[in-house]
Amino acid sequence: MYFAALLARTEDGWEASDTELDDVETLSDLADLAREASPDEDTVLVLIEQEDGWFGVVRVDGEDDPRIYVSDASAAVRSSYGEILLDELLGRETGNDGTDLDALDLDGTEDGEPDDDADDDAGGAEPATGAAESTVPHGPVGDPEILDDLGVSEKELRAMSEDALTEIAEALGASEVLETVR
Repeated sequence: MYFAALLARTEDGWEASDTELDDVETLSDLADLAREASPDEDTVLVLIEQEDGWFGVVRVDGEDDPRIYVSDASAAVRSSYGEILLDELLGRETGNDGTDLDALDLDGTEDGEPDDDADDDAGGAEPATGAAESTVPHGPVGDPEILDDLGVSEKELRAMSEDALTEIAEALGASEVLETVR
């Protein structure tokens, strides 16, 4: 089960809104959604969690490039929302249909498919066992200092697990507004 929320910092404090990610296919889509939540170009945090799996934070400050942190890349890679974040963090390219283009060889075969021109002495390629997953590191990826100036240190962020979004909201002084959209 997923939960996603936007926290926008305003003059009056943090405002939270529940967000639907069904139409989000890229990080650009997600950043645009965040920017729409704050027309004054204030800081907006997109908080995403998959219950007992992983959490992610995307920070958008005005027109600056989004900053991203994912708590467990190996868990997030199995999630469509996690893949959106990881594609950017790991520099992977995807096609219009969501296909991992980096898993394709230049000759058009997928990693692990035997190349017909391969030397028989090479023994052929090993079968692919989750090519996308094999290139993903275990553990956190991204910018661990994403929330430092907001009161959540790198050490605190890395230590968070099951109830991370609530812990982040508490540190920001936004726990009540986050709970209203949960």
